[in-house]
Amino acid sequence: MGLEENKETKQTSIKRYITGWIAGLVALAGFLSGGVYLLLLLLVVTYFVTKEYRQILNNKGFYPSLSLMHTANICYALLVFLGGFDFLSLAVTLSIIASFLVVLFKGRQPYIANVATTTLGFMYGSWLPCHILLLRQYGSGEINFFKVQTNEGLYLATVVFLAVVVTDIGAYFFGSRHGKHKLAEVISPKKTVEGAIGGGICAILVSLTGTLYTELTLLQSAILGLAVTVSAQLGDLSESLIKRDAGVKDSSDMLPGHGGFLDRIDGYIFALPVAYYYILYFTHGNNLFFDFFEYIKGVISVWM
Repeated sequence: MGLEENKETKQTSIKRYITGWIAGLVALAGFLSGGVYLLLLLLVVTYFVTKEYRQILNNKGFYPSLSLMHTANICYALLVFLGGFDFLSLAVTLSIIASFLVVLFKGRQPYIANVATTTLGFMYGSWLPCHILLLRQYGSGEINFFKVQTNEGLYLATVVFLAVVVTDIGAYFFGSRHGKHKLAEVISPKKTVEGAIGGGICAILVSLTGTLYTELTLLQSAILGLAVTVSAQLGDLSESLIKRDAGVKDSSDMLPGHGGFLDRIDGYIFALPVAYYYILYFTHGNNLFFDFFEYIKGVISVWM
């Protein structure tokens, strides 16, 4: 029996290794290519992520609208890709209203939960992942359809991608060898504080390479790595929270040894928007904190 278990474990590890490399190379190729290739990759991934999210929620007796979430996937991605930012707030507003109308006319219980989970679905599985397009296009003055563009966004997206990857690897390595204190035992019993710290250190070290090909300073690169690793680990825990509440282990079995698409990109769902807004508002001569304080000073001076 022990030999059979060891053989099964070894086969699972091999499948996990092969699947991980293939998925990683495909994702990296999408980042490097950008343009329509990255858009198509995003649409494929969010399609499966949305299906898995719906399946997980079905286990709880909730029935978010799959068709509406798929529609949101396409609309948000196309608007971001084509630079239609003036229409994004309209698209989100219509999506929220539509989530009520779909449940209202479908008449399927439980009403409130279905509306809420539909709204969460297109924000979590559609809008947040779209930030890969924003990050990849950063520093580009034009829409790139088919030509590979080596703008700053290429290097920033690659740094974020690698930082999330080494966060997972570092957390597993340090956690399996030195893990003693549970990080979130109720949600994810195997994760440890030592693993989280080890993964964070690895991510910060990788992010320091951002100084080579971007305008980031050494300090800004280190802060980027810290922001990415913290948000990636919180994203992982958040997906674990959804699965544990629904009583499922993996989002699906589509990726041998890894579970589903949602299991693979959970860290990126939080890391990408955090990285993008940090770069947009706190680097390259921008600092939201200073701007905010200057605004407050201006308001006070007017009233005084």
